[in-house]
Amino acid sequence: MSLITCQNLTLGYEGRAILHNLNFSVNTGDYFCIVGENGSGKSTLMKTLLNLQAPISGKIIFGDGLNRNEIGYLPQQTIVQKDFPASVKEIVLSGCQGRCGLRPFYNKEEKNLAADAMKKMMIEHLSDCCYRELSGGQQQRVLLARALCATKKMLILDEPVSGLDPKVTAEMYKIIEEINKKDKITIIMISHDIDSAVKYATHILHIGDNIFCKTKEEYLKIIKGKGFSQTDKGENI
Repeated sequence: MSLITCQNLTLGYEGRAILHNLNFSVNTGDYFCIVGENGSGKSTLMKTLLNLQAPISGKIIFGDGLNRNEIGYLPQQTIVQKDFPASVKEIVLSGCQGRCGLRPFYNKEEKNLAADAMKKMMIEHLSDCCYRELSGGQQQRVLLARALCATKKMLILDEPVSGLDPKVTAEMYKIIEEINKKDKITIIMISHDIDSAVKYATHILHIGDNIFCKTKEEYLKIIKGKGFSQTDKGENI
């Protein structure tokens, strides 16, 4: 069943459109990768899906009981975020804020949820450590645990392995794959790493001069030059 359906979506900022008439669906259980060059509109699409900005035209339909506030989000880290002076437990628990409503405290269920997320990420031994003292890979695990506290249905991951060494990158991809397959959480991931997108994804949305959304198998045929021509340029195919 479709969790997100985008219909005739035109996106941009400051009144300037950068993506036109985008049509695609993300179904329950998908591992959906968004790939494309810098400046192609990947981040703009992500912000629109998260309701951080409005589309210029078109609409986004949420289905299968999904609400926008039930989407877990792992953003790209900035230098300021990497130096955040809080404990691992505090940061992971903050992923439960959407569950608290007007309560100014976390209840037992939310604390257990955070503990389970830290265990899943194998960072429970870092619970009381200061976040800014961790390695890049450990910080990403903390942020992924935080995102898991916010959802049981969907994660949006923005370049989750950016800046990580090959060994840690492979570990992170394995963790994300397990979340998708074992925990049945739908993944939407923005990535420059097309090789890994092809390896792990079920579906790939390619954004650029040529825009198309296909299954992994169909995507492989397209990038090998099968079933694709310049007449498709700029259109959904």
